[in-house]
Amino acid sequence: MTDTFTGTFTQQEPIPDDAIERAVEIMRSGRLHRYNTGPGETSETALLEQEYAAYMGVDYCLAVTSGGYALTTALRAFGLQPGEAVLTNGFTLAPVPGSIAGAGGHPVLVEVTEDLVIDLDDLRKKIKTSKARVLMLSHMRGHIADMDALMATCNEAGVAVIEDCAHTMGAEWAGVKSGLHGIAACYSTQTYKHMNSGEGGFLVSEDAELMARATILSGSYMLYGRHLASPPEEVFLKIRLETPNCSGRLDNLRAAILRPQLKLLDENCRRWNEQYDAMASELSYVPYVRLPHRPDKEQFVASSFQFNVPTFTPDQIDKLLKTTLARGVELKWFGADEPVAFTSRHDSWTYAGNQSLPKTDEVLSTLIDMRLPLTFSLDDCHLIGRIIRECVLAARN
Repeated sequence: MTDTFTGTFTQQEPIPDDAIERAVEIMRSGRLHRYNTGPGETSETALLEQEYAAYMGVDYCLAVTSGGYALTTALRAFGLQPGEAVLTNGFTLAPVPGSIAGAGGHPVLVEVTEDLVIDLDDLRKKIKTSKARVLMLSHMRGHIADMDALMATCNEAGVAVIEDCAHTMGAEWAGVKSGLHGIAACYSTQTYKHMNSGEGGFLVSEDAELMARATILSGSYMLYGRHLASPPEEVFLKIRLETPNCSGRLDNLRAAILRPQLKLLDENCRRWNEQYDAMASELSYVPYVRLPHRPDKEQFVASSFQFNVPTFTPDQIDKLLKTTLARGVELKWFGADEPVAFTSRHDSWTYAGNQSLPKTDEVLSTLIDMRLPLTFSLDDCHLIGRIIRECVLAARN
C-alpha cells in the first residue's frame, strides 16, 4: 500500500484564545490606529514594541506593516543614496532585492554556497568591485552564515550590515540572537513566519539616530513620544523636519494578535526544530539527497526544510515534484525557469540587471524546498520524509 499525506502545507495553528479576546476588545473600542489612545492609555503597538525589544535585549524596536517595509525603511534611515549599490544574497526571496530597489538602491548579488548561506569569498570580491557601504544579509530559509567571519570581513571593509531575519526570529549564532550582529535587523510576522499577524514586521537597532529616522519614516508624525522603545526626544529634534513620512505603521489589532504569540515563540522554535529533526532522520542517509550542513554554532529555527538532489536532471526533478504531489506532499523547486508563487530565481529580478552567479545557479538548479507548519505532527513529518525518500528513488530510476 502506498502511503499518502492528507494534511495541508498552508494551514497554520489558530491564533491563541487570549490574543483573539484582546483583538475583539480592540475592535469594540474602535481604537485600531496606534496613536488613537484615550487619556492615560498606552497603545497595544507601543507595548508590543517594548516587549519585543526586551525579548531581543535591545533599546529600540519599531513595529511596521511588513518585513519588506522594515527592510526598505532601514535602508532609508541608514541614508542610502539614489542608485547606490547594496550587497545581498543571490539566493533569497524577492522582497529583499525589492526593498533595495524600493529604497532607490541597486542590488549587487553575492554568490551562495551549497549550504545556502552567503559566500564570504565572493562577498569580499563584491565589496571591492561594488564599493558598497551596506550589506543586506538575508538569512534565507533560516540558514545562518558564519557571523563571526562575516562581521570581521564587513567591519574591516567599513560595510554596515542590515540583517533580514524574516526566517530567523528566535534563532541564534553562538548564543547571540539573530539580528544583533549588524546595525539593524528586520523581522516579519507574515502568516508563514514565526509569529502570525497576517502581515507585519519589526525593525530593531541600537543606533538611536537610525531608529529615530525609521520612526518618522514609518509615519509617527510628531507623536514619537508615544513609543516605549524609541530613542529620546533630543534625537528626534535633530532629524524630525528633514525626514519624510512614508506611512507604514503597525495597527493595534495586529499588535494585540502578536503579543501573546511572543510568549510562545521560544517553545514554538523548539517544536519546529523537532519537526526538522524528524524530516532529517528520514532523508539524511538517502542516496541522491544532500541536506545543508548546520554548524554547531547555528541555533537555527526550522520552519521550512531544504535539500538538494545534485545529480538530478530537470526532467527527474519534474517527476519528483509530480509524484510527491500525487501523494499529498507539496514541494517547491528553486531551479524552475519561471517564478512560481513565492519562489523565484535571481534572474527573474530583471530590475537588478543581468548578474553572473554560476555557483548560485548550480545550487538552485537542484534545490527543493518545503514548508513545515506547526500543524504537522512528528508522525506527519516522518511520513512526509518517507514519501519523499520513496519518490526520490523512483524518480532517479
